[in-house]
Formats: sequence, structure tokens, C-alpha cells
Amino acid sequence: MATKDFDYQSFAKNLAQQAQEMVPAEFTDFQKQYVVNTLGNFSMLSGKTLAEDENLHFDAEQSVLITQIIAEWSFHKSVDVIRSGIPQQYWDPIMQKIAYTIFEIAKQTFSQGLPQDKILELIEHHVKKTYVEALGELKNKGAIDEGLMEYAASQSNMDRMAQEMQQQAAQAEAMPEGDNVAGDMQMPVDAGAAPAAFPKVDSKVLKLATVAMLFNKMKQDKVQSILDKFNPEDAQAVIKFMQMPDLPQRVGTANALRCLQEIKTNLPKNTDLNPNKVVLKIRKFASKHSRKEIDTILLSERIGVKRLVFNALEGNYYDKIPPKVASIVASHLCNGV
Repeated sequence: MATKDFDYQSFAKNLAQQAQEMVPAEFTDFQKQYVVNTLGNFSMLSGKTLAEDENLHFDAEQSVLITQIIAEWSFHKSVDVIRSGIPQQYWDPIMQKIAYTIFEIAKQTFSQGLPQDKILELIEHHVKKTYVEALGELKNKGAIDEGLMEYAASQSNMDRMAQEMQQQAAQAEAMPEGDNVAGDMQMPVDAGAAPAAFPKVDSKVLKLATVAMLFNKMKQDKVQSILDKFNPEDAQAVIKFMQMPDLPQRVGTANALRCLQEIKTNLPKNTDLNPNKVVLKIRKFASKHSRKEIDTILLSERIGVKRLVFNALEGNYYDKIPPKVASIVASHLCNGV
């Protein structure tokens, strides 16, 4: 039974468009286009098969998930292949083997009705296995040497992106609940200019004014959720400061930066970084939704996020995602759904 209601063409094009924003900046135009085209072509091919093959029995949601898994792994492994330094003529054969493996494992595991975390785990295992085997074949026929094979095998764009997420999360400590607003501030850059109004007032007032500058860069619903945790007098002071059109000039760059550093230093350590607490937080979120609703919510999420959630549902922590990133994901699920 073909999946007639699966618009695979639009979905594959959308995935390719998203990939354009994620391709490593250091890649050449040709390399960037290769990544996008590879993802798009494999997504289109798998989507077409799922939508039109009368022998397959997947619904639209399953077809979307299978296609998305192929797209994500096509993205990561094509980046790995390019970074590995393997000659260009061998890129396509490696990627074709990986895409075929994903499709076959996905068909088998979905048909067997396995839990999605197990499906993703099996696919990840076979992707890595197929990649290493393909490199071994190139080495055995003399196309690459052992050193290049080992270097290529060590490439993992998925792990690299997870590390970058961890670094970004570390920078987010300047405000509660992980908001990385400090990096988005557009403050005056004239460090030599004398601050106009606040240098002689006490540090608490200056800190509240600095917080107001940050809040002006945030979504108002998020601001309100944070202000609710302030005492009423401080909250009112922040609101008044937010209404000052010349607030950045009155605070001054040097004062604002000093206050930000003090705020960051004095923040209590985040107690949600304990993996067990992350698991409990995700399970609490999941308790409010049916399994089908959870699957729908996670359709647009990345493989790592799906693994984190599905492992948590079974009481386990997915340790390939750093606790700080996992905590942010858990908060996103709880607050954003």
C-alpha cells in the first residue's frame, strides 16, 4: 500500500533548503552544493519509493520520519566524507552505500514495530559500520592509504555539532533558563566615552538597568516569565528602565559589561544539569501527551533530540548529548509545546 498522502517532493525540497543554512562555512561553493544536492537527492528518492511502492505499508508519519533520518545522515556523512580528504570520485559510492543501508534498516525496524529509540540506535550503528567498511574497501584496493582511512573514520560531524551546541550552551549561563541574549546585545562600542547617568548609583540599580537592556532584546513572553521570579520592586524598576529610549547610552558600555560579568559570576549553579533530573523532566513532559502526539512533536527535531527523548521514556539518559544541552532541550519541550 503506497503512502499517497505523503508529499515527498515538497518535504525533500524543504529539507534541502534547511541544509543550506547548516553546511560548514569553511566549505567551498562546490562542497556546499554537494552536501545539499546529496541530501536532496536521497530524500527525494527515498520519499518517492515510500509514497509510490505498493509493497510498502508505512503511513505518512512513518514515511516522513524515514525520509528525515536519511536526510540527516546524508548531511552528516557527506560532510564527513568531504572533511576526510578522500578523493572526490569516491564520495558518491560511499554515500550511496550509506543511504541504501539506512533505507533497508529503517524498513525492517519500522515494519517490526520497534521503539523509535531502538530504531535510531540500530540505524546509527549500521551507518557507522557501513561507512567504516566502505573506507576499508577503498584502502584494500589501494585507492587510499591506511592513514587516510583512519583519519576519515575519525570524522563525525554529528559529534562536532554536539560539541558546538555545548559551547553555545556554556555561553548562555549569563541569564536564567539558558537565554543567550548577552551575545545578541547591540551596545555602543565607544569604550572611551564616559557613562552619562548611572556610574554613581549603587550596583544593584546598575545591574537592573543592564538586565533591562537584555530584556529589550528578548521576546516579551519570555521576559515576563523571568520577571515573575523577581521581587515586585525590582520587577517594576526593570520595566521602567526598559522604557528608557536612551538606556544603553546612559548605562555605558563599560558598566554594562562589568555588570554582566558580575551577574554571571553570582548566578547559582544550574541544578537541572543532573542527567537523572533531565530524564525526569522529559518524562514529566511526556506524561501529558500520547505516544502519537510525542512522535508528531518530534518529527521536526534532530536525531540526537529524538534519541534523548526516547531513551528518557525508558528511564535512560542518552549520554551523547552533554547535560547542559540536554537540559536546554528538556526545557524547550516543556515550555514550547
